[in-house]
Amino acid sequence: MIKENSLIRINLQLFAGDSGDKTEKATPKKRRDARRRGQILKSQEITSAVILLLVFVVIRISGGYIYRKLAAYTEEVIVEYSKIDDLFVIDTISKYFAKTIVQTFMILAPILAAAFAGAVVMEYAQVGFLLTSKTLGFKFSRLNPINGIKRVFSLRGVVELVKALLKICIVGYVAYSFIRGEATNIINVMSMDLKGVVQYLAVTSLNLAIRLCVMLVILGLFDYGYQWWQYEREMKMTKQEVKEEYKMMEGNPEIKSKIKQKQRQISMRRMLQEVPKADVIITNPTHYAVALKYDPKESNAPVVVAKGVDFIAARIKEVAKENSIEIVENKVLARTLYEKVDIGETIPQELYQAVAEVLAFVYSLKNKTVT
Repeated sequence: MIKENSLIRINLQLFAGDSGDKTEKATPKKRRDARRRGQILKSQEITSAVILLLVFVVIRISGGYIYRKLAAYTEEVIVEYSKIDDLFVIDTISKYFAKTIVQTFMILAPILAAAFAGAVVMEYAQVGFLLTSKTLGFKFSRLNPINGIKRVFSLRGVVELVKALLKICIVGYVAYSFIRGEATNIINVMSMDLKGVVQYLAVTSLNLAIRLCVMLVILGLFDYGYQWWQYEREMKMTKQEVKEEYKMMEGNPEIKSKIKQKQRQISMRRMLQEVPKADVIITNPTHYAVALKYDPKESNAPVVVAKGVDFIAARIKEVAKENSIEIVENKVLARTLYEKVDIGETIPQELYQAVAEVLAFVYSLKNKTVT
């Protein structure tokens, strides 16, 4: 019988992956960083399928042109070769080899153009414009056989195997169904001449290839959907990662709060330094306080040099009393000035009369003349 204390205790947390905690969608920053590293959403299956489909469609459309060009050039070469005595001289071989390369390229130009256009369009549609050297770097971990085995037996490896088997089955079924439908025509081929047989086989093969490519494009769309799901799954972040990224991008909220508080303190200190220069403090009288200064040499109208509510209003009144600045109670005017005029701005024209009356009262107390 096994004793309880002889059992090996295993921490099951070691088998838990981080993916269970990754519940948040990727942030724009993480997506940008992943793109710079070459980690992008892309399905090679649909790209290859579209390229093949375009190639076979172009061959189907321009097959007659390609056949005539090839036949004409082949006939031309045979005729010219028959007139040459020194056929196996290096200069002659080089000349006709170069000519053959050029002619072949010109004949196959529509096919090559279709393949190139398909590749460019599909790559741009999936990835966009991207230049990165990250994916070109050599990693020794790729040579590790253990990592290779892990990739084979991973979820992605199993899915790729299932996709390959499914593709073989579907493509095989489509090919079988097509050939079975051509059974009668295949029997009639026996009575055709060589040209008819070649023409029938070429057209039938192209039609079959196009059908298979269409099926591959459909499978490629499903593969793109799977790649999107896998990509989004891998890009997910934990709540902590989102929080850390926010701190890095926007700054620590606690630090930002302290900075804003410090800025408010500095701003209030500067504002209170302007209170002794004011001519009058208008209050409501407890909640609002607005300090006005009027100097005809500096501005055409009185300027708000300080304002505040509650605690700041109380501080403005304290500084005003310390510097013998007149405090006038006018509830409506104090509230209007606070809401409509910012610090450093002149009062609006509609308040000229009300403010002039206040200043006239203050100046009369100080034996000043309002200009």
